[in-house]
Amino acid sequence: MEYKCCALLTTALILVMIVNCDALIRCAKRNEFERECASCHVLKAPNCCVEGAITDYFQINQFEKMFSNRDSLEVESHANKAFWDYQSFITASAYFQPYGFGTTYINRKFTGTKEVAAFLAHVATKTSCEYNVTTKEPSASSLCHYKKTNSNSYYCDEQYKNTYPCTSGIAYYSRGALPIYWNYNYGEAGKELDVDLLNHPEYIEQNATLAFQVAIWRWMMPIKEHQPSAHEVFIGYWKPTKDDTLGKRVSGFGATMNVLYGDLVCGQGDNESMNNIIAHYLYYLDLMGVNREETGPNEVLSCAKQVVFNPSSSSSP
Repeated sequence: MEYKCCALLTTALILVMIVNCDALIRCAKRNEFERECASCHVLKAPNCCVEGAITDYFQINQFEKMFSNRDSLEVESHANKAFWDYQSFITASAYFQPYGFGTTYINRKFTGTKEVAAFLAHVATKTSCEYNVTTKEPSASSLCHYKKTNSNSYYCDEQYKNTYPCTSGIAYYSRGALPIYWNYNYGEAGKELDVDLLNHPEYIEQNATLAFQVAIWRWMMPIKEHQPSAHEVFIGYWKPTKDDTLGKRVSGFGATMNVLYGDLVCGQGDNESMNNIIAHYLYYLDLMGVNREETGPNEVLSCAKQVVFNPSSSSSP
């Protein structure tokens, strides 16, 4: 898996995106859509704009309901106790909001609330204490880890020794709210967030805001060049090609699992991993006051029948 990026033209923030950077650069306002979208910053994409902030609709009480057990006695043995909090997420998300994270309108329809629920559903399952959501509500399994060590691997890919050389004795294992692995991902994320993660990956373990920033970076970044990001497939900016249609790949929550996990989750019919992520998403939509019918039909919500973007050889661990 490799992140290759092109720089956005902005002096306020520099964020790297792969697919069609123009889609994420603010441009001249359009007449009819601008009237409908009020004070939106219109993007260089038909009927697409960004407006407002996540704090406009997502409050601390909702966060606490989602992750109500993260500091409970059940997780006291885990090192994350009192690590994750609402303000860290809000501070992290503010960096990406001008580029559409949780703030995008598509065809005059706001996608932000559902996107935050979708993103946090992935976060919850990737930081899980591994409770079974069929017997416990999803909040019981969320935000229990910020790292998962693997003593058998340093996740150092020598192919990147010239661009992102591994630091001696450093292991690039799973860290963050939506974990990243491998030296090249630490290098890319660190470059875009202006943090030396290649030499100090432990910074992610020490700072909850950074742990969320890395996660949102992964959400906003395509896994490979000429492929969409989880953000793009979720909000509906991505337009499937003929091959995508033949592979049953459509915009929606199911496609985010395809982008992030490939055949580790998708293209295998109904399976526990996929259903666990979906269960969290639906539960979080309930907490945020979004009707479940807005998720669309099963082929949009699920990736059970989708041909994967990235086979397991290039999927994230």
